[in-house]
Amino acid sequence: MRKITYKNVHNYFKLNGIHLNKKELCTVAYYLIKEGEAFEKSIGDFLLDWFDEKPFIDLQTSGTTGTPKQIRVNKQSMVNSALATGDFFGLQPGDKALYCLPTQYIAGKMMLVRSFILGLDIDFVAPSSSPLARNETKYDFVAMVPLQVQNSLKELKNVKKMIVGGAKMSPALEKSLSKVPTEVYETYGMTETLTHVAAKKIGEKAFTVLPHVEIEKDDRNCLVIHAPNIVENPIVTNDLVEILNHRQFVFLGRVDNVVNSGGIKLIPEQIEDKLAGKIQSPFFVGGIPDATLGEKLVLVIEGEKKNALDDSVFDKLDKYEKPKQIFNVPQFSLTENGKIKRKEILKSIS
Repeated sequence: MRKITYKNVHNYFKLNGIHLNKKELCTVAYYLIKEGEAFEKSIGDFLLDWFDEKPFIDLQTSGTTGTPKQIRVNKQSMVNSALATGDFFGLQPGDKALYCLPTQYIAGKMMLVRSFILGLDIDFVAPSSSPLARNETKYDFVAMVPLQVQNSLKELKNVKKMIVGGAKMSPALEKSLSKVPTEVYETYGMTETLTHVAAKKIGEKAFTVLPHVEIEKDDRNCLVIHAPNIVENPIVTNDLVEILNHRQFVFLGRVDNVVNSGGIKLIPEQIEDKLAGKIQSPFFVGGIPDATLGEKLVLVIEGEKKNALDDSVFDKLDKYEKPKQIFNVPQFSLTENGKIKRKEILKSIS
């Protein structure tokens, strides 16, 4: 069987409804750079980078596994990632896809790579918070971030399968998605793994890894990812997990978010899950310095203080999980892909 490489463009591939081969794609890229809007220029830049003679491409990491930095990855690794996604989600040549993510991030780049490697018929639109607005096209496969999903609930009837990544989905959004006909998956991954290496259906607890990915825990109980088709060395994450079997794990929280309060280790994400649905505004829990406990657990709520929270809000929490203090912050600082800047906010209130 002929090996699929980064020089291939599938003969079923279409961009905005038009069949294009490699040479034609490069012509389109020049046009987008010269005549296009900012988002189209970035698509053009990526296409020219992809089809040049170099076997690698430089990416900016988001900082999920440490300080943001530039990394160099093999284009063939991106092809392998695209093929694994195609296998996992059952994507077929000719499937209709929507591209609505910024091209400067790996998630956007990988949607383009999947399209010409797997032979998808892909439409691109400007990245926005409501990418399906005034669009009645029926799509087989779409990738979005949670904010885009939240604003597209009514239009999801036209989407068969969707992956959601970039930031954690709120329990309220998950509940809304359980009522739509779309097959929705939350993904797990990072720039270093060339987007997702695992996914789980909405409502399920455990992530299942993609083909050719193996997992284990280190001595901190954090996930270690082995994906030799994508990255040469194992990736050690800061994500606390419970491993169910060689293909499935449950995400518990970030080790760098753990609060050590008087010797009791508390995982904020687990406490937040217990509070889900009981606090209407965006919120999170975390630790701030305390003279007696070392760190004390606090609840931070976005918006002006309205009424005191009823004690029943904390019914599901054990005694150590109950916040020692509640803070209101007018507006949460967010990363570019929608994650709350916990550390920055906690520092401002401590």
